[in-house]
Amino acid sequence: MSAGDGLPPLREVIARYGLDARRSLGQHFLLDLNLTGRIARAAGELGPGTTIEIGPGPGGLTRALLAHGARRVIAIERDERCLPALRDIAEAFPGRLEIHHADALRIDAGRLGDEPRRIVANLPYNVATALLLRWLATPDRFERLVLMFQREVADRLVALPRRKDYGRLAVAAQWRCRVTRLFDIPPRAFTPPPKVTSSVVELVPLAAPLAPAEPALMERVTAAAFGQRRKMLRQSLRALGGDPALLLTTAGIAETRRAEELTIAEFAALAEALRRATGLRAAP
Repeated sequence: MSAGDGLPPLREVIARYGLDARRSLGQHFLLDLNLTGRIARAAGELGPGTTIEIGPGPGGLTRALLAHGARRVIAIERDERCLPALRDIAEAFPGRLEIHHADALRIDAGRLGDEPRRIVANLPYNVATALLLRWLATPDRFERLVLMFQREVADRLVALPRRKDYGRLAVAAQWRCRVTRLFDIPPRAFTPPPKVTSSVVELVPLAAPLAPAEPALMERVTAAAFGQRRKMLRQSLRALGGDPALLLTTAGIAETRRAEELTIAEFAALAEALRRATGLRAAP
């Protein structure tokens, strides 16, 4: 099917340019127009500012974003084979699609285009978490992120304390964003079908973190705590050096609790206690 933009169907584009999906690049192309349109709509108002897409492949989601009113789309594509197909889309939407042939892990997406910025992407599975953690380091640069992950990664992003999926990723994301699972997409919707179900997740940066803490110390505390998640904090926090008991007392947390039981605010309290113990000054 065509989207009514004058461009050929995506399966024809894939055949024309020999775009067989490559496992080494984490590629699974989404060709269903209903689903690409649904993802584009989930991103909200696309007119103002810049919409950034990572790994557009043959451009199925790219077309949907443009068709749903994105004034400016910046597409970052590592696979050189996909560039001709993306250039065809750029010609069909003059002045609205900018193509970067680059590795998204080497680009500071938070400095691309004009504000408000949003990232909307079917992320390559093999780098999805690494990319998200980079963006979470500067969440104030983005209006929202609407991203597709393997469902197991989405489970970890939305997990709450005392759930088996609750860990460092949940804390990192929920500390700085409102995280919502929007909908799942079955393997059969992709070419080639992955072995797992995918989930589209929305992350909307908060005006301020849920609780004050230094990001680097928050990372140290969660890494130590979840590094030995089955052990009590008085044991797992030894990885930080110093006296875990004093740290926990300062934070008002019982020594016998475990990482999976702590709220994000309690992790922030631990990070703040660590800052005081190490004599670091709070960031302005």
